[in-house]
Amino acid sequence: MKNQRRKFIQMSSMLGLGVAVMPLQFCTSPKKETAIAELDKSKLDKFGIQLYSIKEDMAIDPQATMRALAGFGYKQFEGFDGGKGILWGMQPAEFKTLLSETGTTMIASHANVFENLDAQAALAAEVGMKYLICPWIGPQKSLDDYRKKAEEFNQIGEKLKSFGVKFAYHNHDYTFVDLEGSLPQDILMDHTDPALVDFEMDIYWVHVANAQPAEYLAKYPGRFKLCHLKDAEPGTGDPHQRGVLLGSGEIPYAELIKQSKELGMEHFIVEQERFPSGTPMDAAKANASYLSALEF
Repeated sequence: MKNQRRKFIQMSSMLGLGVAVMPLQFCTSPKKETAIAELDKSKLDKFGIQLYSIKEDMAIDPQATMRALAGFGYKQFEGFDGGKGILWGMQPAEFKTLLSETGTTMIASHANVFENLDAQAALAAEVGMKYLICPWIGPQKSLDDYRKKAEEFNQIGEKLKSFGVKFAYHNHDYTFVDLEGSLPQDILMDHTDPALVDFEMDIYWVHVANAQPAEYLAKYPGRFKLCHLKDAEPGTGDPHQRGVLLGSGEIPYAELIKQSKELGMEHFIVEQERFPSGTPMDAAKANASYLSALEF
């Protein structure tokens, strides 16, 4: 009887020890892991908008439009020449006052960099723009033509450098379509000087050209400093007719933003050119709300 009692006490002690040890083996609960993962997530502290997205409003009243956009949460603007110059008819002092009052910066402007470059560079420098960007060269006939463009980009970058302004090229889908067994975009990347030429990836155009934005960014780390964020509805239809609000398409932006930041991306610029519903300003507001809440 005593022996049976002793065995029972020993077994109870062992079981008690097991209970004590068990939590140490599985000390991180699923709930705690989820909480840790949530603490590790980030948000964009600032993002911008390409003013071409709301070009009709800019044509009517650029100052009121830019003030409204700042109210939506945009901290950066990327411009374009809508026929009134890269400052939209404003004098540099007036333009800088607008930026100061709205708490924004004019990070860049798309421009015709093949004409009147010195005058545009001087204006850009005076209002604190970081970049002048070539938005279009059109599909070239051969890889040699792209090599010539790359050399021209180097020359433009050298000239802008003297003004304290950087040069970048913005892609469309045509540089991601095979030509003579190569991607034209590769030619532009490989034949431009990284000290003189940066790139702005239009993620939408890369995606609809059936390339992989993340893979291409990883192929040329540090070369893409700016990007356009615009979403594409699922499908294989006309690539010019797939644009939708951010978050309502098939491009995985949370993942892409995280990856691109790790690969040297610095500026995230919203652009939308197709509006299935609502006005361009409605879309600008919705896209700002999406990016403000996005975690990655």
